[in-house]
Amino acid sequence: MEKYNFKKIERKWQKVWEKEKISRARDFSQKPKKYILVEFPYPSGFGLHVGHCRPYIALDVLSRKKRMEGYNVLFPMGWDAFGLPTENFAIKTGGHPALITRRNTNVFKEQQKKIGLSFDWSREVNTTDSNYYKWTQWIFIQLFKKGLAYKSKMSINWCPSCKIGLANEEVVDSKCERCGGEIVREEREQWMLRITCYAERLIEGLDRVDYPERVKVLEKDWIGKSYGTEVNFEVNFRDDSGTYQDKNSKEEGDLSQKEQEENLKFIKVFTTRVDTIFGAIYLVLSPEHPFLRLALAAIQNSKLVEEYIEKAKKKLERERISDVREKTGVELLGVKAINPANKKEIPIFVADYVLPNYGTGAIMAVPAHDKRDFDFAKSYNLPIKRVISPTAKTNEEAMSGEMKEPYEGEGVLVNSGEFDGLDYKTAQEKILEKLERQELARKNIYYKLRDWVFSRQRYWGEPIPMINCPKCGWQTVPEKDLPVKLPKVNDYKPTKNGESPLAKNEKWVKTKCPQCKGWARREIDVMPNWAGSNWYFLRYCDPKNKNELASPEILKYWLPVDWYNGGMEHTTLHLLYSRFIYKFLWDIGVIPESVGDEPYKKRTSHGVILAEGGVKMSKSKGNVVTPDEIIKNFGADVLRTYEMFMGPFSQSIAWDSKGLNGVKRFLDKVWDLKNKVVVKSDSDNEGIEKLLHQTIKKVGEDIEGLKFNTAVSSLMILANEMERKKDILLDHYLLFLTILSPFAPHISEEIYQEVGKKFKKTKISSIFQEAWPEYKEKITKEKKAILVVQINGKVRDKMEIERGLSEGEIRKIVLGESKAKKWLEGGEIKKIIFIEDKLINFVI
Repeated sequence: MEKYNFKKIERKWQKVWEKEKISRARDFSQKPKKYILVEFPYPSGFGLHVGHCRPYIALDVLSRKKRMEGYNVLFPMGWDAFGLPTENFAIKTGGHPALITRRNTNVFKEQQKKIGLSFDWSREVNTTDSNYYKWTQWIFIQLFKKGLAYKSKMSINWCPSCKIGLANEEVVDSKCERCGGEIVREEREQWMLRITCYAERLIEGLDRVDYPERVKVLEKDWIGKSYGTEVNFEVNFRDDSGTYQDKNSKEEGDLSQKEQEENLKFIKVFTTRVDTIFGAIYLVLSPEHPFLRLALAAIQNSKLVEEYIEKAKKKLERERISDVREKTGVELLGVKAINPANKKEIPIFVADYVLPNYGTGAIMAVPAHDKRDFDFAKSYNLPIKRVISPTAKTNEEAMSGEMKEPYEGEGVLVNSGEFDGLDYKTAQEKILEKLERQELARKNIYYKLRDWVFSRQRYWGEPIPMINCPKCGWQTVPEKDLPVKLPKVNDYKPTKNGESPLAKNEKWVKTKCPQCKGWARREIDVMPNWAGSNWYFLRYCDPKNKNELASPEILKYWLPVDWYNGGMEHTTLHLLYSRFIYKFLWDIGVIPESVGDEPYKKRTSHGVILAEGGVKMSKSKGNVVTPDEIIKNFGADVLRTYEMFMGPFSQSIAWDSKGLNGVKRFLDKVWDLKNKVVVKSDSDNEGIEKLLHQTIKKVGEDIEGLKFNTAVSSLMILANEMERKKDILLDHYLLFLTILSPFAPHISEEIYQEVGKKFKKTKISSIFQEAWPEYKEKITKEKKAILVVQINGKVRDKMEIERGLSEGEIRKIVLGESKAKKWLEGGEIKKIIFIEDKLINFVI
């Protein structure tokens, strides 16, 4: 008996499919479209491992099924190739990042082709291709023109090892997500994108898409929308006589004179619990708060305050807001605030546990009802005043006893003057009304989301298309001069001062101002590696377009993406960023209005594949499994089928080499079954026909539900039943091969061609031109059912019955021949609970 030679057969069919272009998507096809997208990889020097393959194979299975269902499927692939890993590897090895990128992408592409992935390679994109990043630069220019890109000096996360600034999203446990080095805070000039302008729309859009609930929760939590009240606390300064009075600073800065006066007269505080305002016994300002700079001359201990501010600015956000560290701060001597609720003077502190970019950068501290305020008050021996009681109590009862911990729950107001006895929600409304009448408060909404740090002080990235002129300021590179190509340099190591290596290339940096034509300098920072991945799915639609990012007509045909699969780790990075950029492009008309402002209809995520033993795969641990070694020893179909069979797609699971042998035996069995095929048979094939149609139904539904493991399991069960038969009908076998083909395309195609020619059955060139089979509902239903008989809820019998019998028919059967009959004797039936084909319960 001829054995399955996977090495010969897999390469043969991969070449045929490529030549026949069976995976090619057609613009404006009359077929219904289906845009299926999997996150494109960063082509590292290590190549693919089996964990990378899992989402590719899964979405390939889905794409193949959709094509067979008659859809015009766009299933593309490309390379997210700018960024730190390649540059760091280049520095270590002495190779140039461009050459390393080319080599890595070639390796990745060859690996993907060996797996038999049906990508449309005619639409391949690479973020490092100047024809691609020309449009990444064009997007940046449009953002700048609309006021959404700006340069600002600010305190940022700085990686001393990589010598670059990082967005908050790129810092994991106070470490650089790329190199693992400790992060510090530094003041740097950075390009920023105003993603905060889209905060509300980024939240609202989640209600219109099919994303896993945990993805929606993560995005909403990251954006951090809070409803609350903005309250003005009046400020008094003490003069030399010891009395307090209003005092205006003459200092000039970024703020206008009017803004300076306003910032010195009032400190604005944002709170979600204005009902606790009577318990506010001090204010806390973030070290970055503008009041501190404006009022510094009037603060009596200004030197101590300045020293504290400088130390605080160097701390990471995680460190500053940590619940386990001791709260530190400095009181501002010579200045007090007035609590607008009771008109009492309260001290003002600067403390690093308050962050500058959430709310107003200032808080009213209510230590009786907030853990951080409580800890701070204890450390500085400040009074603690209860104003919320879990139950209605007198003020005296509420004040009795020392508080050992704050009460942060809901309740009734106490020690709050005219508002005593009100529940906290009613009190919020009443207090707000009173303060609004005095023009001391208003409703407001704040977001935790920060503007996006969009510049990097490295070499391997898209040059930012901006020119700095000493006369005209920042100017965009004229669009006709795009792309601004990344120059070839011999030394691309980071500089000691953290400046981009491009600064060394004076010839490239020196240019002419587009406005006055005088000498100017190019921006030497480059974009982050996220820049090119924000819009790559748009370019797949029209990858060869030289005149625009993509044709609106083609975008209208393909968008939005119907199904996008990616890692959970990209929920607050790529997914959030790409939704922002897409909405912006929709706003300026690049994307047709009729398409809508959400890029992805459906988003799913996969679990990671761990090494054997359940630990993370790591090159340093030597436990990485590559697809190359599996394909060499078992073939691509075994790899594909095993990865889909090994466990639920959304869950992480450990690799188990023994499982490969089981899948190999299954495919060997499928191969051998072809020797049993007949056109007509005297055997009873009714059981196989029923199981076949049940399997067609289950496999189809499971693929749509990403339940690949149970789909493969049902295929295995069907193969086992076929093996038990003396012969197999040709039509049954061809249907079996058709639903197996998305998982194991090579063996399915080979058998389909061989059997088809032998019996002169097939008239089409590929199994993937077959229609996805429809199951027959009547055949799938079992004729018999197991009925549970209960008396007063206790099981007294189980009976095999014909399906579809009525309650009356079942009652007759039970009373006539059931073992439960004796339990009914002498009793009066008061009620019958009946579930067709499943249960009858007599209540007696």
